[in-house]
Amino acid sequence: MRVVEIKEFGGPEVLELGQRSYPKHAPDEVLIRVHAAGVNRPDCLQRQGHYPPPKGATDIPGLEVSGIIERVGKKVTKFSVGDQVCALLPGGGYAEYAKCHESNVLLIPQGLSMVEAAALPETYFTVWHNVFQRGHLQEGERFLVHGGSSGIGTTAIQLAKAFGAIVFTTVGNAEKAKFVKDLGADFAINYKQVEFVEFIKRNTEQAGVDLILDMVGGDYINRNYSVAAIEGRIVQIAFQRGRKAQVDFAQLMAKRLTHSGSTLRARPVSFKAYVANELRERVWPLLEAKKVKPIIDETFPLADAADAHAYMETSEHMGKIILTL
Repeated sequence: MRVVEIKEFGGPEVLELGQRSYPKHAPDEVLIRVHAAGVNRPDCLQRQGHYPPPKGATDIPGLEVSGIIERVGKKVTKFSVGDQVCALLPGGGYAEYAKCHESNVLLIPQGLSMVEAAALPETYFTVWHNVFQRGHLQEGERFLVHGGSSGIGTTAIQLAKAFGAIVFTTVGNAEKAKFVKDLGADFAINYKQVEFVEFIKRNTEQAGVDLILDMVGGDYINRNYSVAAIEGRIVQIAFQRGRKAQVDFAQLMAKRLTHSGSTLRARPVSFKAYVANELRERVWPLLEAKKVKPIIDETFPLADAADAHAYMETSEHMGKIILTL
């Protein structure tokens, strides 16, 4: 089968088409003929040598796919050959075939295309766990997500609004500000023109926000503490501005803040199954009712994975980047 390989660590140009044997699926796994695969920041980090695959996972990048089940293992009970599905993978998505434990596979919501479905697993698993399971976002609370035009951002905005939150988000230009407002964000803050801490305090009567989803890190950590409300929560999912910073922890104590973080890829299959079950029950109906939707910015053929990575690293995209087969 055709796959995308990382020939050596480096820039997007190190991604090349190669040939591999079909993955051998276990008795509790399914083999998926891939129609589309999502491109995510962790894929870029893996390509750069900063995010190695978990033990036992393939070195082929790609954390989410959509496609049709080609084969099922002897112990598989939830799916049949021919089912149209999307799946969260520990790796291997940039390929014509991928294997996945059946508990980390979901039927494609009615009305969604293969390309749209490929945009679901990584972002929806990540947002649901970090915003709702870990962050405990409640109706009526104020929520801030940094990077609102990203795949994570567009998903977080829509789900937070669907569950009754007031949404603030940061973006890098006026076009992105309009884009996220159209998705439902109550406030879009162009961080290149406005200091988000001052803006939020001014628009919350100095109260701040109840929950922050942060993928920026670096100097944003202190600023998040400053803008968080009393008993506020901050959930860290990445460090695009660096993982080290000088932080005044007095705010953490004075406001009784909770700052937690998580990664998804290395978590056990059983944990991802728990997230998948909640998505099936609470979010898939919203997708089928068109109350939330995956936002697709651009698609690239599998052979152009290097171009897809180069585009992602410009940070110009609004929504998801997808590889098609």
